[in-house]
Amino acid sequence: MKFTKMQGAGNDYVYVNCFEETVEDPVGTAIRVSDRHFGIGSDGLVLICPSETADVKMRMFNADGSEGIMCGNAIRCVGKYVYDRKIVTGRQVRVETLGGIKILDLETEGGKAVRATVDMGVPKITSTVPEPIAVDGQEKRFVGIDMGNPHAVYFCGDIDSLDLEKIGPSHENHGRFPGRVNSEFIKVVDRGHICMRVWERGSGETLACGTGATASAVASILMGYTDDQVRVSLRGGDLYITWDRESGHTFMTGPAVEVFCGEIKLS
Repeated sequence: MKFTKMQGAGNDYVYVNCFEETVEDPVGTAIRVSDRHFGIGSDGLVLICPSETADVKMRMFNADGSEGIMCGNAIRCVGKYVYDRKIVTGRQVRVETLGGIKILDLETEGGKAVRATVDMGVPKITSTVPEPIAVDGQEKRFVGIDMGNPHAVYFCGDIDSLDLEKIGPSHENHGRFPGRVNSEFIKVVDRGHICMRVWERGSGETLACGTGATASAVASILMGYTDDQVRVSLRGGDLYITWDRESGHTFMTGPAVEVFCGEIKLS
């Protein structure tokens, strides 16, 4: 199987061009290629497929093989891939996802896409603001935001000392979230800047999460901590989120980087 390794703010996936390749077992393939010791090493697998309703279709599988609804970092890389390889010729790309069709506006340098702004859609508030919850016997509060996938946003004074490997599974699999949940842990720096760590369902801690950054910015705005434009600093870099109150839509801007191409024998 031919593949391309790409990353957006450190959120890395293995991308397969399904205009040319056939992946018969995406669940097993995602688990295989994601392994950082015995595979390629990634947060999951992304299939770039033909679409009947958009320019291309994106299917995203987490490192544990579960299929994700949307991924903001991965979709920017999909935009770069199809633009750089002239599958799509324009700088605006429409991508079909399980969360609906997303529109990307690409920024290019030297004929290659380097950044993208994604219309992430209208966030849905899924909790009281904030909602109390007990995790591992500790009382906490979260803001529930659905960005096509579920997020629980926790505001903390200190995020650097959090042991996410220990506490992440309890947050992800809490009974309050029957379908599991992505958990974001936020430190507010000022009215235009927050720092974030994320525990993604199905992948564990990742260096970045685009839908999580969007959900966290929305939660920060709802709580009155920030203005409507927010820089979100993650372990893999910065993403920029804008919430257009008039339309209700959120927009995310961030990088898309190709790391390397290769082939892997799956059997």
